[in-house]
Formats: sequence, C-alpha cells, structure tokens
Amino acid sequence: MTASIAIQVLPEAPNNQELCRIVDEVIAYLDSTGLHYQVGAFETTLEGDDYDQLMDIAKECQHVAVRAGAKKVSAYIKVVYQVDGPVLTIDEKTGKYR
Repeated sequence: MTASIAIQVLPEAPNNQELCRIVDEVIAYLDSTGLHYQVGAFETTLEGDDYDQLMDIAKECQHVAVRAGAKKVSAYIKVVYQVDGPVLTIDEKTGKYR
C-alpha cells in the first residue's frame, strides 16, 4: 500500500437513526470500491495503491451522503501518502489489537 485515508463523514440528520442509516450507505459505498477498509467508532480507514483514487473516493462519500438524504455533510479526512514506498497497512497498525 502506498496510501491510506481515514474518513469521518458527519451528515446532518434529524435523529441518530437517520444519521446511522446515511453513514451505513457511505460505508456500503466504501465496501463497493473493493479496497481494504476497516470501520471504527469514529472513522473508517481505507487503503490502496492509487492516491488519486482514494481522494476521489473521499470526495464521493459526501455525494453518497447527500443522495441518501443529508442536506449538509461535514467530513474529516486524514491522509498518509508515500511516493516511493509502502505505508503501514491497517493490519500492521491494528492487527495486534484484534
């Protein structure tokens, strides 16, 4: 892996049930990308070899939330990118805690 992102999508929703439904749609979209990811309590981490693809996916998460009914979406994104070598994978970072 040469890049990984952590994304927290916070849709505006009238209640927690609706918020979770919208976030579930975003996670389903992330699953559909075929990339390795891990859902956490506050954010989802996604990794891959194509930095631009990861950035496009992060952008699309906001569109997915809006299509799911959110009128406003905040997103917090962390990025690790290394041009000429691998970054630590999700499993290397958290595997020992599972």
